[in-house]
Amino acid sequence: MKDKVILELNDLKVSFDTYAGEVQAVRGVNFKLHKGETLAIVGESGSGKSVTAQSIMRLIPSPPGRIKSGHIWFEGSKDIVELSDKEMEHIRGTEMGMIFQDPMTSLNPTMTVGKQITEGIMKHQRVSRSSASRRTLDLLKLVGMPNPEARMKQYPHQFSGGMRQRVMIAIALAGSPKLLIADEPTTALDVTIQAQIIDLLKNLQKQTETSIIIITHDLGVVADIAQKVVVMYAGKVVEHGTVEDVFYNPRHPYTWGLLRSVPRLDQDQHTPLVPIEGTPPDLFAPPNGCAFAARCPYAMKVCQECDPQHAVVSGEHTAACWLMDPKAPKVERPVELGVR
Repeated sequence: MKDKVILELNDLKVSFDTYAGEVQAVRGVNFKLHKGETLAIVGESGSGKSVTAQSIMRLIPSPPGRIKSGHIWFEGSKDIVELSDKEMEHIRGTEMGMIFQDPMTSLNPTMTVGKQITEGIMKHQRVSRSSASRRTLDLLKLVGMPNPEARMKQYPHQFSGGMRQRVMIAIALAGSPKLLIADEPTTALDVTIQAQIIDLLKNLQKQTETSIIIITHDLGVVADIAQKVVVMYAGKVVEHGTVEDVFYNPRHPYTWGLLRSVPRLDQDQHTPLVPIEGTPPDLFAPPNGCAFAARCPYAMKVCQECDPQHAVVSGEHTAACWLMDPKAPKVERPVELGVR
């Protein structure tokens, strides 16, 4: 059932209480993820991508973090926000898996890789050590680990960055999860290894029909793996749609800025990249209007005063921008957009 909704976020708000005040890291996020689908969440550092992912897994450190309001519906009936820590621990080990950003800090340097995977399997599936060990070997083969029998007995420092990331994927897959969240899974890897990890995730999804959320700032990765895209800025979703919608008919000026900043193979090597001028707003005191207004070359008076609601472009494609209003002046989007 490809059309089954596996995850739905309704008006999710997450804050961090600090000595200086409340940081409103996520400010009303909404989106759906279907079975067997890959959804990418993109945006600059500090846009709320990773906090959203950690909220889904209930990994926000409390204190100082807290889910203020909203719902995270898993498989339509379980509200992640309302579950006890014990219930969430069971879901986190068996129905949801997460691949963290830095595999070197996520793996225990004092334990062999095989033991780390095996213990996770034994904890969540209540099987014997020999069965868990066989499952560990199968998982390492599944993620394309060369010579997995020998690698099981080695420590994380004996692995390259790409191999450590494969180990993290194996750990995340240990419970055969229905949802896999990958937080910047290719950040610290070179381009060749990045491509291998993305191909691995795509192949695993075909085999297991796992739904994937991938957090990234790399729009090339998005084009290669995702079917849907959520663009976040200052803790809010500013545009949402299919990859084709967002890449070939983007409607929010922030999305235009992200696409213009991507190097293209068909441009002259001396052509400078176009940065998004300015800095994101202070989430201690978010602006009343559009959070992007101070950096937007098309900003109007209404943008400073009122926060725009999402307007439907077509189908599932929406954008939260006052330029979508029928009374707004017509603005032509930059012609040089698109990831080649």
